[in-house]
Amino acid sequence: VQLVESGGGLVQPGGSLRLSCAASGFPFSTYVMSWFRQAPGKERELVARIASGRGTTNYADSVKGRFTISRDNTKNTVYLQMNSLKPEDTAVYYCNAQGVELFRRRDYWGQGTQVTVSS
Repeated sequence: VQLVESGGGLVQPGGSLRLSCAASGFPFSTYVMSWFRQAPGKERELVARIASGRGTTNYADSVKGRFTISRDNTKNTVYLQMNSLKPEDTAVYYCNAQGVELFRRRDYWGQGTQVTVSS
């Protein structure tokens, strides 16, 4: 199983970034995919989640209206479009996959990608 994030970097306040997470080794379309983030000295928090099937989405209040999560099941990839970025969005962003296989709950994580919002 692999989850490989990309797209992080340094951006000025008000700017945009698009994160990607390429998945392999599990039935991607059946899994709930999420983005979490962890800032220095803080706990990891859920940013956005997209369900399998109809792709229902949920967002943390702090990113609603600015971030958009989406998935392409043909490419086994989940995206996070981040607009109007703020310094408080600075964190390591992690891709997460949750699902059930062979009657067991599975939970996979990527290695993370750094997002820094600073002028």
